[in-house]
Amino acid sequence: MTHAAGPVGPGGAPTVRIAQGGRRSTMPWQVLSAIALLAMGGIHLWLVFNGTGGVLGNLFVLNAIGALILAIAVVITRGELLAVSVVLGLLFLAGTLAALVLALTVGLFGIRSSLDYDLAPTTLVVESVGVVVLLVTTVLVLRRRRRI
Repeated sequence: MTHAAGPVGPGGAPTVRIAQGGRRSTMPWQVLSAIALLAMGGIHLWLVFNGTGGVLGNLFVLNAIGALILAIAVVITRGELLAVSVVLGLLFLAGTLAALVLALTVGLFGIRSSLDYDLAPTTLVVESVGVVVLLVTTVLVLRRRRRI
């Protein structure tokens, strides 16, 4: 049975078609991924504005710019470019997490950090959650791409 506004489900309740022929949209995961990238980039930018300078400060600024570009790409691209965007976002965020872990443990490029450093524990959590979110997004996008 159909209704003027669209298909009707059990009990006469209107139903809503999920985007593109019944397949679930990945957009909620894309938005979460973009938020994770922006949060990570925002933390690095905040650190620059609050005392991190020199080479590390410059790298943090580049990190923030890269995070912004990838966040936009993850939300606006489609098809093959979406797959590339989410994979790059995952690698980017995983790379920043790995760099932080190395800096906290054995040092990285002569830089050694500690959990007492501004936002280090917060960054560990944000980047870890972000990696998981981007991993889920990547899997969903790649699965969907294979079905099309």
